Amino acid sequence: MMKRFLMPLLAGVVLAGAAQAQTLDRIKETGLLKLGYRLDAAPLSFQTEEGGPAGYTPMVCAELAQGILNTIQIPNLDVEFIPVGMQDQFEKVAAGEIDLLCGASTITLGRRELVDFSIPTFADGTTVMLPINGSDSFADLAGKKLGVRRDSTTETALNNTLASTATFAEVVRFNDHGAAMTAMENGEIDAYFGDQAILAGLWITSPQRDNIKVSNNLLTVEKHGLAMARGDTEFRLMIDRLLSSMYARGIMQTIFQQTLPGVQPGDIHRAVFTMAPIIE
Repeated sequence: MMKRFLMPLLAGVVLAGAAQAQTLDRIKETGLLKLGYRLDAAPLSFQTEEGGPAGYTPMVCAELAQGILNTIQIPNLDVEFIPVGMQDQFEKVAAGEIDLLCGASTITLGRRELVDFSIPTFADGTTVMLPINGSDSFADLAGKKLGVRRDSTTETALNNTLASTATFAEVVRFNDHGAAMTAMENGEIDAYFGDQAILAGLWITSPQRDNIKVSNNLLTVEKHGLAMARGDTEFRLMIDRLLSSMYARGIMQTIFQQTLPGVQPGDIHRAVFTMAPIIE
């Protein structure tokens, strides 16, 4: 039986040279599935105080691991959750250091030059966190200090919107969401841009949540997927089949409710629940 896991990080060693083999062949040979996860993208993917993975996407991957075991029918499957940073996450996938990236990854054509993606697992969009009395109008942010995560798709979306609307504002770049949230709570920035789900997670845990809000206005619509080695069609087809089955059986909806309690999926995310490929 597969070792039981949901949250704890499983220790292990990446085998040298394994990246040269196709993913399924390597998993069958080693009995090891390597899952990458982000440390700071709650509620989608983050690390608990105990040092293990948590969030929506790691839970999706935990379910996928059981499906992989059932499909390839090997005696035992060890699962190793490997923390990754925002700067090196796709490089680790391309190098074969992880088999699936279970983070908060927007599917983009630029990223697909390096890795492949599964069918969408989540739909989100760029929005803004503001003081409770702040205006949701983008035009009213002119001349303000606007925070954003460094080197993210959100930073690109914000800069593009500023340019297209001829809006001048000071963009303050942060290395992580925690530092940005502290700046927001202390009034050091006037607004913070990010994925709506991540901003909602920051808001829920903030001691200043009565004084700030997350806007419902979206600057972008972004589809998230699980990144995997580019060109490995056999492994990608297996993952897409398993995800499609999870959508059809309502498992993806259940994971959403468990990991984002009290949050109602928006129209875009509800559409994702119905758009998985038909299972033949």
